[in-house]
Amino acid sequence: MGRAQPQSLGRRTWGHRPGRRLAGLAWLMLLLGAGCDNMLSGFIFFPERRLESTPGDWGLVHQEVWVTAADGVRLHGWHFPAPSRTLLLFCHGNAGNISHRLDNIKRLLEVGLGVYIFDYRGYGLSEGSPGERGFYLDAEAAFAWAGEKARAEGQRMVVFGRSLGGAAAVDLAGRDGCAGVILESAFTNLGAMARAHYPLPLLPGWLAGRFDSLSRIGNLRCPALFIHGDRDEVVPYELGRALYEAAPQPKEFYTLAGAGHNDTYLVGGPAYFERLRAFCEGLPLP
Repeated sequence: MGRAQPQSLGRRTWGHRPGRRLAGLAWLMLLLGAGCDNMLSGFIFFPERRLESTPGDWGLVHQEVWVTAADGVRLHGWHFPAPSRTLLLFCHGNAGNISHRLDNIKRLLEVGLGVYIFDYRGYGLSEGSPGERGFYLDAEAAFAWAGEKARAEGQRMVVFGRSLGGAAAVDLAGRDGCAGVILESAFTNLGAMARAHYPLPLLPGWLAGRFDSLSRIGNLRCPALFIHGDRDEVVPYELGRALYEAAPQPKEFYTLAGAGHNDTYLVGGPAYFERLRAFCEGLPLP
């Protein structure tokens, strides 16, 4: 099987030695107090500009897609057509870029799901620099393109968000045109992540409003599938469950036994992809 991709909030983000964690987060608390959002972004986003490979290297037919966010930033992505009634809008995690997801995309195509994946600003060929506000604007622009494409092809659009991308997916899933949402290794908010990794009493409260999926999850207007590995070393399993509990019906939770954070689809194997396919095909068509 393939190697785990740098798809999410990895060890570079949260996995330093305890002493360095405390020193770094002490500075982060001061920076937050001073309103230095750009510095906070440096703790969250780990973009890579260089594309590791292309769809052609994997034998995948694709379309280059460029969209423009509401603030004028141009974003790069790939659309992978498939003889499918589903278009999956793939919101990836905080590390790497879209080229690091090609193994995953190939397997999604093999079970009959069309895919559109995009890079947030500052990632891959997309313009700009990453930040929370831009992160949501980028997802909105991708959602608009995917919605138009799905309508033109008579497809249902399903939003898939992994790790940090789950925050984008939650925000999008409350909008018209979204048939369903898949949230994999997602968390409630940045404050809860800080509480899980850094023993600083004030930090969770200061960060609770950042990437706050918990406050948005009640706006879901479509069925939701939650997926989480029970050995996730980055986003605690309990945070995925908490987000699930706060979501309205209809919803389902899929525990991947033995999976960590960056190996979910590898550990899950064919049963994982079949679960995604079955969820998507069970959703109503437009």
